[in-house]
Amino acid sequence: MSDHRTYKKVEVVGSSRTGIEDAINNALAECAKSIRNLDWFEVVETRGHIENGKVGHYQVTLKVGFRISDS
Repeated sequence: MSDHRTYKKVEVVGSSRTGIEDAINNALAECAKSIRNLDWFEVVETRGHIENGKVGHYQVTLKVGFRISDS
């Protein structure tokens, strides 16, 4: 049997009022609730929302990769 794996990736957006790292962790925590075999992520976009001239919250778009079962 080969060591090659097959992966699928989805794109999600996480947000946080406290920072980019929290936005990433929030997105991954939600993915972990419904996707098995999570393996990697890639940050593809970072942006935020402005409230009264200050950062209201951070938004991070991630591509999240996971192994397809039995792969």
